[in-house]
Amino acid sequence: MKVRTLALKLIATLSVAALAGCAVLTDRQASSRTQAAETEFPPEGQFINVDGRQVHAVVAGRGPDVILIHGAGGNTREFTFSFMDRLTDRYRVTVFDRPGMGYTDRASADYEGAFTAAAESPAEQAAMLHAASRQLGIERAIVVGHSYGGAVALAWALNHPEQTAGVVNLAGVSHPWPGDLGAYYTVNGSAVGGAVVPPLIAAFASDARIEDAVAGIFAPQPVPEGYIDHIGATLTIRPDSFRANTRQVNTLRPHIVEMSRRYAEELTMPIEILHGDKDTTVPLDIHSIPLERVAPNATLTVLEGVGHMPHHAAPDLVEQAIDRIAVAADLG
Repeated sequence: MKVRTLALKLIATLSVAALAGCAVLTDRQASSRTQAAETEFPPEGQFINVDGRQVHAVVAGRGPDVILIHGAGGNTREFTFSFMDRLTDRYRVTVFDRPGMGYTDRASADYEGAFTAAAESPAEQAAMLHAASRQLGIERAIVVGHSYGGAVALAWALNHPEQTAGVVNLAGVSHPWPGDLGAYYTVNGSAVGGAVVPPLIAAFASDARIEDAVAGIFAPQPVPEGYIDHIGATLTIRPDSFRANTRQVNTLRPHIVEMSRRYAEELTMPIEILHGDKDTTVPLDIHSIPLERVAPNATLTVLEGVGHMPHHAAPDLVEQAIDRIAVAADLG
């Protein structure tokens, strides 16, 4: 019995040592891939200091201001791939990395811990980006938000209405959804799961797996040629960015509940909504249809056969929506 007990202790000790060794190797591989991602996909724009926090912004063009806010897991490259260039002949366009994504810091050090399940609300993100926009000299802008970025754009409009000429909501999250988000966000958005899983994904996620994930977001449309090479998807799986993304999504619903109670009375600026009827990521009937019903000056354009990426599938229509708001808001 004594021999057996010693053997079991030895096995347990060796197992712990092996796991520790695996953790070290995982951390090294994750760190190596993080450095490679940042080398291959460096910052595209400038940095703005907001209360000691860094905000990354890409600014181009001249004219009335348009602000572009990317969705979950994205960064400035989502819009600099092709859409931004469609606007810079007549607008000054600013694309931000949201807090914790791309090269923008978390909104507060309180959200930075590996075991911290809390995350920035849409209102906190909007406040940080709004403060950065004021430093850029932006006084009144058309705010365009895609997916999760739609929630941030709506928070911007609710909390900074005087600086919001209008909102363009692209397949944006606007209303509470039934049920939960599934195991992926439950696990990765938690304190323990969010600490343990991201280094594994950063270290070992294959290019094929990443490409499959991107294809699923675009479906039923194909991924545009050159998109993967430009977007910097490996920036998203850096452990810190991965944690920020999953925790922001995992904690979003209560904030949306509170925001949605304010739409009818406070969203008085012109709002253009574009949403594909084949979108399975942010369903049309749960979000954009109810938003059009309650926001006094909202117009919904349903894109037949389009999935979750309207600015890629129907960029002309998105441009036209921005132009309509510019006219309605008398931006000149």
